[in-house]
Amino acid sequence: MKKKGLAIVIGIMCLMFIFSTLPIDKASAAEKVINLKIANFFPGPSKQSKITQEFSEELERRSGGRIKVQFFTGGSLLTGPAMYKGIETGIADIGYTHVYYTPGRMPVCELIGLPIGTPTGWVGAHMAYDFYQKFKPKEFDSVKVLAIHANAPSMIITKKPVEKLEDLKGVTIRVVGIPGDIFKALGGTPAPTPMMEVYDAIAKGVIDGVWGPYETLKTFRFAEVTKYVIVSWQIGSSFTFYLAMNKSSYDKLPRDLQSLVDVMSGEYQERFALMWNEIEFDGKAFSIEKGVKYFELSESEGARWQKAVEPVITDYIKLMVGKGFSESEVKGWIDFMRDRIKYWTAKQMEYKIPSPTGPAGVRPEAYVVK
Repeated sequence: MKKKGLAIVIGIMCLMFIFSTLPIDKASAAEKVINLKIANFFPGPSKQSKITQEFSEELERRSGGRIKVQFFTGGSLLTGPAMYKGIETGIADIGYTHVYYTPGRMPVCELIGLPIGTPTGWVGAHMAYDFYQKFKPKEFDSVKVLAIHANAPSMIITKKPVEKLEDLKGVTIRVVGIPGDIFKALGGTPAPTPMMEVYDAIAKGVIDGVWGPYETLKTFRFAEVTKYVIVSWQIGSSFTFYLAMNKSSYDKLPRDLQSLVDVMSGEYQERFALMWNEIEFDGKAFSIEKGVKYFELSESEGARWQKAVEPVITDYIKLMVGKGFSESEVKGWIDFMRDRIKYWTAKQMEYKIPSPTGPAGVRPEAYVVK
């Protein structure tokens, strides 16, 4: 009897040893820590970088530690131009950049940057998101788009005073992609200088300035080497930014963590929209401290600028027709964006979200109680 009991104990111990040497099953594997790399090309101190880092840290926290993130800023893992390919191939699991770093790669979303009068960063972010959700362009099919925004409208930031269209003749500034076509239509000369080289290029007189929103005056410290900003939101064109994830990295997540990524993406869509609006005030305040002056286009002068850039829109329509889209389809996209700009501008006024650009109804003075 004792021998039989001993045999049973030994048998159980052998089974325990055998099972302990087997591979971990899928249920157990799901509890293993998942490591993700998140990349962004903005300088570490910038609010674009900080909000992407907040996304990373909150993803860790809300996953209960099941996700661990390595956050790379300032292009240390991937530069802006290399970001999309890096996300697609898994060098980064998640990355943040804009479409004009890969000209021609996302032609449909590039049209968000046409000079159609995007007045503020908040409006631009909502319009861009609505556009993506409505049309779901196939150019993003190889990644999972988490959020998409358009920043505040770019202005002409320069060493030379510009008050009217004729003053742009002979002015050379850093501008790329569709914005380069816009500046050329206005009579200036575009120079596709790498962003990290722009400060020195302006300081040394190689170029006269840069095309960008107010925030670049602080983020890239352009206020230290320029003197004027031409407030031209009437032809407001934006850069289309996106936060995207490697498809395989997303598919490998357990379903509850996929849901977490989805929920947080929706939350950060609005947080990014507010951030793009807020940093414009920071950039303007910093530039004024540095002595930068602002020229607002009059209503009549703004109309002249709008007329001057119309060929850019016409040429873009022709370009897209050449790529196989119908003229009515492309015009429909543009009409949709203009409609959403009008809708979200009214909403911004209703919600009393102030911006330093755009019509009088969204300027801070509009919300001062008199």
